[in-house]
Amino acid sequence: EGPFLSAGPATFDLSKINRLLVVGAGKASGAMAAALEDLVGDRISDGLVVVKEGHRANPKRIREVEAGHPIPDERGLAAARDLLDLVRSADHDDLVIFLVSGGGSALLPAPVPPITLPEKQTLTRLLLEAGATINELNAVRKHCSGIKGGRLAQAAAPASALSLILSDVIGDPLDVIASGPT
Repeated sequence: EGPFLSAGPATFDLSKINRLLVVGAGKASGAMAAALEDLVGDRISDGLVVVKEGHRANPKRIREVEAGHPIPDERGLAAARDLLDLVRSADHDDLVIFLVSGGGSALLPAPVPPITLPEKQTLTRLLLEAGATINELNAVRKHCSGIKGGRLAQAAAPASALSLILSDVIGDPLDVIASGPT
């Protein structure tokens, strides 16, 4: 409660933050958004989370959209564009909170040209059919994406950033969870 938000060693004085933007993707990102709203809801300026079909949590202030998982779809592609636009609007006196959980990689397809969404869908299907592990699948996804591999956090610069990450991967490697967008 009050003007501060603490997360681990980081403390953010919300009275010095112009806009608080919340973005995320993953099967739990809607529930994470609803919980965050309980803490700082009146300070949230804008937000967007992308969840797997049937995983809505219905946050009040943060927009929530459904997309395809494990095969990415057009809804996820549109959501990825909207999410990137929102993050890129952040300025040096803004705070962007990233809500990341398992499934986020499929839910935020942002293929790097000349790769297309249909090609990414085929690639995902082939890797799954071949028995690729989540580590292997996300390693490939990371190199074909404009969001994964830290690129989402880079898009938020020069804003301050905070990532809240729920792991569904053994050992909790941050570069594998949702393909490491932050």
